[in-house]
Amino acid sequence: MADTALDQLKRSGRIVVVGASLAGLRAAEVMREKGFAGSLTLIGDEPHEPYDRPPLSKQVLLGKADAERTLLPRRRDIDAAWRLGVAATGLDMAARTVKLADGEEVPYDRLLIATGVRARPWPNEVEAELAGVFTLRTREDGAGLARALAAGPRRVLVIGAGFTGSEIASACRERGLEVTVAERGNGPLVGALGGVIGAVAAELQRENGVDLRTGISVTALEGDSTGRVRAAHLSDGTTLECDVVVVGLGAQRNTEWLAGSGLGAGPRGIACDAGCRAFDLRGIVTDDIYVAGDVARSPHALFGYQFLSLEHWGNAVAQAETAAHNMMSESTDRRPHLWVPAFWSSQFGVNIKSVGVPSMGTEIMITQGSRSERRFTGVYGYQGRVIGAVTFDNGRWLQFYEKQIESTAPFPPPFTTVDRRPDGQRPIPADFPDPSVPTHGPTITLSGYSPAERRIATFTPAGH
Repeated sequence: MADTALDQLKRSGRIVVVGASLAGLRAAEVMREKGFAGSLTLIGDEPHEPYDRPPLSKQVLLGKADAERTLLPRRRDIDAAWRLGVAATGLDMAARTVKLADGEEVPYDRLLIATGVRARPWPNEVEAELAGVFTLRTREDGAGLARALAAGPRRVLVIGAGFTGSEIASACRERGLEVTVAERGNGPLVGALGGVIGAVAAELQRENGVDLRTGISVTALEGDSTGRVRAAHLSDGTTLECDVVVVGLGAQRNTEWLAGSGLGAGPRGIACDAGCRAFDLRGIVTDDIYVAGDVARSPHALFGYQFLSLEHWGNAVAQAETAAHNMMSESTDRRPHLWVPAFWSSQFGVNIKSVGVPSMGTEIMITQGSRSERRFTGVYGYQGRVIGAVTFDNGRWLQFYEKQIESTAPFPPPFTTVDRRPDGQRPIPADFPDPSVPTHGPTITLSGYSPAERRIATFTPAGH
């Protein structure tokens, strides 16, 4: 049998992975499992080998885990050349080379981009440099904020009540610290779960002692003579004294290094097809450049073929595995990335889980339990079908609703459920904010054309 190009690639090809985190590592492992014996190079701008980020806003802030001990477990040896602590600065698609900040150019036969996202910084650079002002994304961020909380500040200000901001507020209260949360929207989590669930989250925060202020923005941070933050000025004219500020304004996708490369990359991520192959600026799919993880935008058949960018741990793993499989396969053996989005968060003693894309929902129905008891299941509907679900301390039902989403089951659910309460007999508006009015901390970005609505649906991440 003749030696194919894929055979040659597997035997002696050069694969470069830009992004040495969760998606990059899992993809590299799958490539080796699929028989890739050529050279494998992983490039990362952080000096660390891949580590786990979710513990940084949970166990690390509570002092129950050390940020230095969050390395991801390895499934197998990947026999890779690691280029850590040096950022990729450019891509030459014609020459098939990645340019690095140290001037080196790394050639490739196939390239996987998994550069992820970074925390959106406080927009005033001088104020952002004040001691006591933090973002939370990297291992250094987590270690620094944990030390600041352990020192016992008088008051912590969290700007933004998305999932990360809410988890930080929860950690502060668990440590016995006074904390204020300033949120521009109507409540916590409204961008991801809507106003109905946001009201539940707001009650949860206030009952646990959080000074939650909604419909308000932070206009400036003020430092003292030593360069340490001492106060924040709010849009209602008030001033809040605080000695630790955590900026939780969402994330920015790491695509700037691709400017001028000809790849279809921008602030919303890198567009790719369902098989993770990147599009160029003309909308033509490439066959040697793949994308995975938080930085990718790919169409999903279950959600109207909208391009989804998902900042979810499970999505990064699943998409990396699909991309790696397709990089090592003939075109007829490739498969689409059809992972159903899932997310979890633990805050104020409540386990919050979601599946599907709740932010697409126009209605919600509490099919089990009660919002007042903080133990319930909410199901989201969009154009007569189940599109998502969220549970508060009721996660055992989530797998059932995942199947409902996958089978495009009708909404409202036509069946009876156990523990159905009087307020769960009919759907109510999910109360998502106007997509043209950004809130803090969105976790899902949707864009694309919905034929049923006959309009372009866009969502712009928060730009404070």
